Amino acid sequence: MTWPSLPPLTTLLPFEAAVRHASMTAAARELHVTHGAVSRQVRNLEKALGTSLFERGARSLRPTPQARRLAAAVREALDLIETAAEEVSGRGPGGGPLALSCEPTLLMRWLIPRLPDLAARHPDLTVHLSAGGGPPDFARDTVDAALRRDDFPAPRGVSRVPLFEEWIGPVCRPELAERLAAGDEEGVILLHTGTRPSAWDDWRRLTGHVLPSSGTAAPAAGRQTFEHFYLALQAAVAGVGVAVGPYALVHDDLVGGRLAAPYGFVADGTGYGLLSPRPPERDARIAALLTWLREQSASLTPPAGLVRSTG
Repeated sequence: MTWPSLPPLTTLLPFEAAVRHASMTAAARELHVTHGAVSRQVRNLEKALGTSLFERGARSLRPTPQARRLAAAVREALDLIETAAEEVSGRGPGGGPLALSCEPTLLMRWLIPRLPDLAARHPDLTVHLSAGGGPPDFARDTVDAALRRDDFPAPRGVSRVPLFEEWIGPVCRPELAERLAAGDEEGVILLHTGTRPSAWDDWRRLTGHVLPSSGTAAPAAGRQTFEHFYLALQAAVAGVGVAVGPYALVHDDLVGGRLAAPYGFVADGTGYGLLSPRPPERDARIAALLTWLREQSASLTPPAGLVRSTG
């Protein structure tokens, strides 16, 4: 069997990457080859098809409508080949453990305590957890999905499904919260963190409320800084001082009475979502995880009595 109109197969991967990134350089980086190698293969494809596929500017590369159509067909064909290869190898979606990367504090304070419920609801789903932050590189990292705060642009070609909004507010031991609610704010130690250093500034900007020692330039006597966010929250549970806590990360401690939120919570404009290299509906494991995460996320909006409007 022959395909007389089929272009050279070696040209299709570089071409598809160049269209997706609108950049030869980015395509070369993804494929771990040189810029010249990608450029040559694209020109070979153009020669085979007898037409130009890009509008080339001094600093720009714009795929033509014909190039976008061909690239979409190439992606569809590659998806079919990948699916068949995964089925043959036994590593296909829906089979084997699911490797999930999650931001460390969310992993420790919210996800891990809920794993028994996930196991009970989906006994056939095995999840391997790892801590990580920032944009995931699914081509490099051995993970199938990532739970991330959306404080960065989604990588090209990555599926992102929103889960819940981020609500922030000062949290502390209930006895200290009573004192703050009564207006006694002097001498309170405010807890800062190196992994989210602007937390107090963000809260002050959103609410207009200023607490002593809340600014990044405040005197050190009324503040204590921890390397990681989860350490600052644990220090608040221990009664060391007051930390800015996202509602999702302090929800269980609020319900358990270990923490209180004297000033309520305000939406900071960010949120969390599930990222994956393919749409969840194409992987039964990710689809099951997403359904469960959505159920769990339903409780991550503060009750009306703890919602505070922006200042």
